Amino acid sequence: MSNGFANGSSPRRRRPENDIEAGVASNRSGDFSDADLADPFDITSTKNASFERLKRWRQAALVLNASRRFRYTLDLKKEEEKKQVLRKIRAHAQAIRAAHLFKAAAVPVGQANETIKPPSTSTGEFPIGQEQLASISRDHDTTALQQYGGVAGISDLLKTDLEKGVHDDEAELLKRRNAFGSNNYPRKKGRNFLMFLWDACKDLTLIILIVAAAASLALGIKSEGIKEGWYDGGSIAFAVILVIVVTAISDYKQSLQFQNLNEEKRNIHLEVVRGGRRVEISIYDIVVGDVIPLNIGNQVPADGILITGHSLSIDESSMTGESKIVHKDSKDPFLMSGCKVADGSGTMLVTGVGINTEWGLLMASISEDSGEETPLQVRLNGVATFIGIVGLSVASLVLIVLLARYFSGHTKNPDGSVQFKAGKTKVGDAIDGAIKIITVAVTIVVVAVPEGLPLAVTLTLAYSMRKMMADKALVRRLSACETMGSATTICSDKTGTLTMNQMTVVEAYAGGKKIDPPHNKSELSPMLHTLLIEGVAQNTNGSVYVPEVGNDVEVSGSPTEKAILHWALKLGMNFKEARSQSSIVHVFPFNSEKKRGGVAIQTANSEVHIHWKGAAEIVLACCTSYIDANEQLVEMDEEKMAFYRKAIEDMASDSLRCVAIAYRPYEKESVPTSEELLAHWSLPEDNLVLLAIVGLKDPCRPGVKDAVLLCQKAGVKVKMVTGDNVKTAKAIAVECGILASFADATEPTIIEGKTFRALSDAQREEIAEAISVMGRSSPNDKLLLVQALRRKGHVVAVTGDGTNDAPALHEADIGLAMGIQGTEVAKESSDIIILDDNFASVVKVVRWGRSVYANIQKFIQFQLTVNVAALVINVVAAISSGDVPLNAVQLLWVNLIMDTLGALALATEPPTDHLMDRRPVGRRVYLSGGLPTNSQLRNFGSTPRVCVIITTVNKVFVFL
Repeated sequence: MSNGFANGSSPRRRRPENDIEAGVASNRSGDFSDADLADPFDITSTKNASFERLKRWRQAALVLNASRRFRYTLDLKKEEEKKQVLRKIRAHAQAIRAAHLFKAAAVPVGQANETIKPPSTSTGEFPIGQEQLASISRDHDTTALQQYGGVAGISDLLKTDLEKGVHDDEAELLKRRNAFGSNNYPRKKGRNFLMFLWDACKDLTLIILIVAAAASLALGIKSEGIKEGWYDGGSIAFAVILVIVVTAISDYKQSLQFQNLNEEKRNIHLEVVRGGRRVEISIYDIVVGDVIPLNIGNQVPADGILITGHSLSIDESSMTGESKIVHKDSKDPFLMSGCKVADGSGTMLVTGVGINTEWGLLMASISEDSGEETPLQVRLNGVATFIGIVGLSVASLVLIVLLARYFSGHTKNPDGSVQFKAGKTKVGDAIDGAIKIITVAVTIVVVAVPEGLPLAVTLTLAYSMRKMMADKALVRRLSACETMGSATTICSDKTGTLTMNQMTVVEAYAGGKKIDPPHNKSELSPMLHTLLIEGVAQNTNGSVYVPEVGNDVEVSGSPTEKAILHWALKLGMNFKEARSQSSIVHVFPFNSEKKRGGVAIQTANSEVHIHWKGAAEIVLACCTSYIDANEQLVEMDEEKMAFYRKAIEDMASDSLRCVAIAYRPYEKESVPTSEELLAHWSLPEDNLVLLAIVGLKDPCRPGVKDAVLLCQKAGVKVKMVTGDNVKTAKAIAVECGILASFADATEPTIIEGKTFRALSDAQREEIAEAISVMGRSSPNDKLLLVQALRRKGHVVAVTGDGTNDAPALHEADIGLAMGIQGTEVAKESSDIIILDDNFASVVKVVRWGRSVYANIQKFIQFQLTVNVAALVINVVAAISSGDVPLNAVQLLWVNLIMDTLGALALATEPPTDHLMDRRPVGRRVYLSGGLPTNSQLRNFGSTPRVCVIITTVNKVFVFL
């Protein structure tokens, strides 16, 4: 199939030079890799395929009807236009910033320090107008910001409390939306039904048929009268119109599905501070004046100004086009909508929303294209083109034979009379007969070209995407539906995916002994209790809200943070009071590599304390002492160290997550004083004093064990990759069914991340398949495992939720981000978002992926059987008798059924349970082994061959 076009130059000679869809062919020295040039058809995955490679594929393929063939796939011309718009907006933004920097540099030193407040141009209830806010944020105008009194001055003008945010009152929010706009932007209107109808009418073969139908209708009425003469022409016209309408309806419905899915992708949920409490809202509900906490992995949801930040770094590549990470502080406090938090944490004040932001302008200027070429579409487009050429050849042969027989007098009427007699037959009758023969030949082309094949693939994928939404899976990339059916390995997270992610503290060790029950305050000395409360309250990304009326305390944050905060509340913590008694000097956000996070605080009596919290055995290794029941600082000897290590092992064996809390005093004189030095200060992590070790229980999700067993039955290996202790991971793995028993927990079945990391590439490949559980793994360990498995030929699906999981999610064949706990960076790198963070939903995605292959296989069996039968019957009959038993009307109705209704019926068949009884189709197997791969076809050489297609009960074979 590919051989006939990829080798030799004939297809390129035939392809029009202005074929925008295929790409300009004149530049042969583009930025293609050797692999691209040598093998344009071999696109095993479009996930990382460049546009140049897709263009190269299109240049290599001869497409009979480009407008129809690629109507359902990526529009390269629109993609290039989108890039140009993006470049223009970025250039515009950079030019404005450069102009303001130039103006700021020209201001005299004395004048720059003046704080003359600009005149207010308020038109509503707020002293500052939308234009001023938008210009300050969009132009990064620090001079204007200082003139308004900094972020505190802006917040006063916006009537916002920097700690409590705006009032969570509908009237207040509506007032802000009316004054400053909503966080939305005008969408480009989708194409209406008439445009799809017009697109369907532009198909070349259908145009020929319409002309033939008109000619047949005119000649039929002329020769047989209007009563009977309209049958053939009218029937052809009606069938063509019906084909057009059905095709347009299916295209239109598919476009609506993609619009709904795109809208769902844009609807990000995030936390904002309103009325002193953290509430989760949609990104569309953000208003100017909102105070928004930012953590690593979040997307900046609107333009704003930094209130407070700790090691806050922003990835502005989506707006500036530069991959440089920008550090944000009081000198550069401006945050742009659409950017990602690369590191650190902070809070921002929203100053611009919707169309008043650069991101809003950008998104309003470009339309998100839903088309994407999947590997299956790429190959089936080639199959459709190849079979179309065969049909064209057959139609040409039939045309020549029938015309030769007709004009040589060998074609007879049913009564035995000759249809054409040279010199005796009227010119009108001869033309009528020739038109009927041409109509038959054109109809054969219509039937032979399997235009329903690409349509069936797209319908199947679109239908699967819509149905997968009901199964809690949001598909971000079309090809993921298809690729998931080929998955041979799933590398899953533990927390939240295999477990409930509803943690509670069930064990605690403090003061050199076990605290039973874990919230028994009486067993803690006052000093230890004070330090514990101080560390928990300050070293957290969570928050506690106590309503004025009622006793229901609201705790927000990650499940681990919430569990520890709940534990501290039971110990008597007053969150607000504990935070007010000390101020934060510097924060080291929790790091997946180091497995811990820290904070430096200054107490009311000017002492500096550094608090750490993280993986128990890692933090314990940094501790040199602990506080006993008598408030004495006791050195951590071997005996006590062994006591704590055994406590950690015992808790881990009971599938508990172990977290240690420690602190150390620090000399105030050694703390950096300048903001720049403070931002790069590494918190000391040695000579720590152990305060407590807590064990958090996170039960397995119900149904996970059955889902894992179903995967194993289907030939899909499930691997657990977690940052937790190896013993905790082992206990959960046995509970979930990933390990059959504790006896199986030996290397390399269960391995620690640092051990796997230390191996060479070859060694990692050797043991990658045998690994079932990897504990204490860093995000890089997960990436190394994925790479090793892919090199071994596995199709790998990876689940992840953190920013540091992004490389593994991107590297995997299918990246599955968690919709609840997942960061926006992880979601951006993923192909599918699991909305309920449940492993059972991952298994449903596998089943839907297999359904795609099954449905396409059924359609090919149905389509090619009818194609071959119709072609063979007409060819044999035309050559032997000079007549065709299947006339134009009959062939058109067959085409209507198999190309449109057949595609609609077979492409939308829901998955069945028996699909999970099959083995995975793998990376290189094409349609369950039925059709040969492109590389197999290329091995036949470039010599033209006769194509014979034979269908059996469950396979399709192509012999050349």
